[in-house]
Amino acid sequence: MSIALCIFAQNMENKTFYIETYGCQMNVNDSEVVAAILKAADYRLTERINEADIIFINTCSIRENAEQRVWGRLDVFRLEKRRNPSLLVGVLGCMAERLKEDLLGKGVVDMVVGPDAYRQLPLLVAEAEVGQKGINVLLSREETYADISPVRLDKNGVSAFVSIMRGCNNMCAYCVVPYTRGAERSRPPETILREVRELFDKGYREVTLLGQNVNSYSWTEASATMNFAQLLEQVALVNPLLRLRFATSHPKDMSDELLHTMAKQPNICRHIHLPVQSGSSRILELMNRKYTREHYLERIAKIKAVLPDSAISTDIIAGFCTETLEDHNYTLSLMKEAGFDQAFMFQYSERPNTKTARHFKDDVPAEEKTRRLNEIIALQNKLSLQANQKEIGQQREVLVEGLSKRSSEQLFGRTSQNKVIVFPKKNYRSGDYVQVQIERCSSATLFGLPLD
Repeated sequence: MSIALCIFAQNMENKTFYIETYGCQMNVNDSEVVAAILKAADYRLTERINEADIIFINTCSIRENAEQRVWGRLDVFRLEKRRNPSLLVGVLGCMAERLKEDLLGKGVVDMVVGPDAYRQLPLLVAEAEVGQKGINVLLSREETYADISPVRLDKNGVSAFVSIMRGCNNMCAYCVVPYTRGAERSRPPETILREVRELFDKGYREVTLLGQNVNSYSWTEASATMNFAQLLEQVALVNPLLRLRFATSHPKDMSDELLHTMAKQPNICRHIHLPVQSGSSRILELMNRKYTREHYLERIAKIKAVLPDSAISTDIIAGFCTETLEDHNYTLSLMKEAGFDQAFMFQYSERPNTKTARHFKDDVPAEEKTRRLNEIIALQNKLSLQANQKEIGQQREVLVEGLSKRSSEQLFGRTSQNKVIVFPKKNYRSGDYVQVQIERCSSATLFGLPLD
């Protein structure tokens, strides 16, 4: 998934800059932190690249195709630099930390700034303006940007992301995140609650708490401790009109306490994203996921017992190192048993310097990866359609997010289960809660009629 957002800034010399963001929700939140830092230094906002004195691209290294898109955009920025020789170009985020020398070698890049160095951006821009390369890719064990209130770059003013922690300690064999974002560290809970209250007061009605593994959130101060389930409950109590989501959960840390907290608080959305990656215990062990197929399915059963109306989504990797047809079939059978509502599905792509790159051979042929991925996608399309068909005839509360892409006479929003629903506009507006009767569906979308 890639998300493009644009910001610009103006300093004392009336300079403007533009930023594009690629990757996941965490990167979107990072760009909002960057915007806040720039605003504090007298920067402002535009969406026109041809007006920029400085271009930033906020990057992701989790998958190869995300990096390839960034290299392509840098070629575009090179053309802009020919048009405007004084233009500065900077790379932010995971690629900056991982590929500093390669990026600087492109010639077009003037600044390389890692995810823990955003506070230094004004200084690094100043260095680049006098012909020095602006570089800071040092990782931190403390930085959480907890004192910064991000500048919201979304268009709808309804949903917002709040980062509760940074980094990751899980060391999955295929993943670059521990190397590009550093060790896990949690934000103080009072800063999270402050940010959520500010969002609600500004009219936001849905917040997603973000972390590489939110379940491992842990804060200790003096003799007091707070885990993720306790934090989630505190955020839910900010206001009953505020919907609360979270991402991403790790199966090894999905606790019963968390599930019972969700059941107790009705404004915590009935949707859990629980990446499985593979249905084979052998492959899961190679991935260093720290759970088995059996443990994962036990967690799925527990979710359905405690939260019977909850939707479950997942991530799946096709064609991991040494994966056999038997391993692949284990994944298909687990998908059927879990009955996922949605899934993000990918071919395995080797990431440099990870454990798999160092110790395993990427030995599943590309065409076989594609075949297996297509089989996974086809099955998930059936499962998604089946899950949505069960919604027909149900009444669901929908938070309106905006106009449907296909018709200005239709609105769209999401149910608590994170299912997109389209319905007639009438007099409703973004941020309204609407009771909708579901009339029909596709595998991706529900369609209904408002009841009030």
